[in-house]
Amino acid sequence: MSENDVVLMIEDELAIRRFLKPSLESHKFKVIEAVTGEEGLALAASHKPDVVLLDLGLPDMDGLEVIRRLREWSEVQIIVLTARGKEKDKVAGLEAGADDYLTKPFDMGELIARVKVALRHAQRLKQGTEESLFETPDFTVDLSARIVKVKGKEVHLTPNEYDLLVLLIRYAGKVVTQKHILKEIWGPYSDDQTQYLRLYIHQLRQKLETNPNRPKYIVTEPGVGYRLKYE
Repeated sequence: MSENDVVLMIEDELAIRRFLKPSLESHKFKVIEAVTGEEGLALAASHKPDVVLLDLGLPDMDGLEVIRRLREWSEVQIIVLTARGKEKDKVAGLEAGADDYLTKPFDMGELIARVKVALRHAQRLKQGTEESLFETPDFTVDLSARIVKVKGKEVHLTPNEYDLLVLLIRYAGKVVTQKHILKEIWGPYSDDQTQYLRLYIHQLRQKLETNPNRPKYIVTEPGVGYRLKYE
């Protein structure tokens, strides 16, 4: 992250733009604004932002269409900001190509954290590299050696547990939909295997979390998927 990181805000509500812009600028982001989908697409093409904050309810087109059109030519990180709280709307945004979402009203600190996560992902995409060691205060994963340690002690994961953990690490800090996880771990025709996914999430929590019943790291996004919380 740098002071040159550009955030494009596509939002038609003036009050929200006035609230978000100074907060983002106080964290050294350069903010550009659009009030319609077409204007947002034009600014994305001309300014090449690092992150797009996108409202789904725009006056000229649905935000899902903006996501689809951006994804035709850009890998920019897209965070949806929406008043649509239904799970199907969140899933639709993610499946259209968004990287994350926040439901209005949201906490500004949470938004800044999500933007920073998005920037880390963008940086890794530019560099074409992944870190070989994933660390949290409670557990570490040596991706090159396939070794998982909890509080410094090595723990055994089954192949599916390990593959699921690696997938969550790949998107650390971002929500991963159930559909995406099932496709990646169990194949393209596994939409009806959600019970296996819940079982493996449960097993991972038992092995990695200090309190599996109140997980600190592997959290559920109800009706959508899972997120590996990571700062």
